Amino acid sequence: MTGPRPPAPQTGVPPTALLDRLFDSIRAGVYLGYLNDQDGSAGVTEGANQHLKLMLGFDFDADAADVRPFADDRFVDPRARSAFLTQLRRDGAVSDYLLRLRRSDDSSIWVEVTATLHAVDNDGSRRLDAIVRDVSERRKLEDQGRDLSQQLGQAEKMAALGQTVSGVAHELNNPLATILTWAERLAARPVDADTRRGLETILGESERAAKIVRNLLTFARKRNTTRAQVDLNAIVRETLALRAYEQRISNVTIVDALARGLPQLFADPHQVKQVLLNLVINAEQAMLAAHGRGTLVARTWYDSTEDAVMLELNDDGPGVPEEVRTKIFDPFFTTKAVGKGTGLGLAVAYALVEEHGGRITVESASGAGASFVVSFPAATGMRQTRPSAVPVPPAATGSSVLVVEDEPALASAVADALTDAGYRVDRAGDGEEALERIAGKVYDLVVCDLKMPRLDGPSFYRILSKRKPALARHVLFVTGDVAGTEAERFLLESGCRWLLKPFRLNDLLRVASDVLG
Repeated sequence: MTGPRPPAPQTGVPPTALLDRLFDSIRAGVYLGYLNDQDGSAGVTEGANQHLKLMLGFDFDADAADVRPFADDRFVDPRARSAFLTQLRRDGAVSDYLLRLRRSDDSSIWVEVTATLHAVDNDGSRRLDAIVRDVSERRKLEDQGRDLSQQLGQAEKMAALGQTVSGVAHELNNPLATILTWAERLAARPVDADTRRGLETILGESERAAKIVRNLLTFARKRNTTRAQVDLNAIVRETLALRAYEQRISNVTIVDALARGLPQLFADPHQVKQVLLNLVINAEQAMLAAHGRGTLVARTWYDSTEDAVMLELNDDGPGVPEEVRTKIFDPFFTTKAVGKGTGLGLAVAYALVEEHGGRITVESASGAGASFVVSFPAATGMRQTRPSAVPVPPAATGSSVLVVEDEPALASAVADALTDAGYRVDRAGDGEEALERIAGKVYDLVVCDLKMPRLDGPSFYRILSKRKPALARHVLFVTGDVAGTEAERFLLESGCRWLLKPFRLNDLLRVASDVLG
């Protein structure tokens, strides 16, 4: 026998209330409204859930009619709205369409929109249903990932180039050192006026070539730096003061927008100044080439989220096209005419900023000027630096010196220069020959190259330290490059004095005297 059917459960909640509850519980913005098909203006809003209100910066209890996510004033870029509506009208729907919208407090968010546009109503409007998701955090992570990828790519380029530059620098610096040494020796002799002018030209052009090589090495190697707590604003003003005359005659105006009370940097002031000089000169050249004058705005501020001191140099030049921005920090890349630039200035700036743990970026659009933004980590405390060598009195003449150098021309030039200064000089072509000479004769000083065949400078030094430790304390190394880190590490660990080729004769004699004591 079948009993009576039990009654249906009663919730006591009307169906519309349940729908409203579901509407507001969706963890995405839901929009129901209209779009004017004639002019594309946003029409009446039929519904906007609580999530959409909060997403766009409205209060929880705000009137839904005020929430119009697709109105003109909600789009950060008006062109983006036009493109969005064009595709929506053409296809009738969009899926995961990326937009940047303005919130009620004028901040902005990135959203993805999935929307459907219905048929035209009698009044000329079309119903628009949309799901809006906030993807600002994802966008931020994507931007960070892209920036990191670019940084890694740039670092890989620098590393690859550094390996090449290391060898090239060594090969160039040896003949440059020979040319400089001989030119100085000849210039010290009585010569006629024409010969003297020629020698001065040789010296000047040799030093110019040496400077180009040093610029190459700047981003090819980690440098020994002298870092201290420094004021970025002071360095900016000092740098601009160096360019004051050129800027005045070139009609370049500087706008000082430096913030007060910035934290200090732990940095090498000379390297920071080099970064700024490269950026300032680059901006000047761009503005003058475009319209013969310009305005450069220097602005600083503190970014508490990154704990970084920021510098922006903004010019009103021609801007940097997209295809150039991706390569602007590459070594040897330049838009200047042949012979007008080496393409090293911005590459050097990039390398030095990176060496300080900072970042440098460029923001620009073609025809709208350029902004180079540099960030340096704020100083959090003093670090210990390697103490500099204590000056010692000059050595007496007649000291015995062994020159260890595999380049015959350079070895001859250095030996002759030391002989002229009163030293007694012998030569060896590599470390093995040097050890043989030292075994049979007493020397006061060894001037030794780092890179040599058979037995190189570091290997020679380690053997010498065991056999004759007193003489090992009187070794002066000369090198065309310390790009690697291995050479630099060796020089730091040994504590030996060293000179970078090409060197001036006076520097060689001064350091030799210091090492002898």
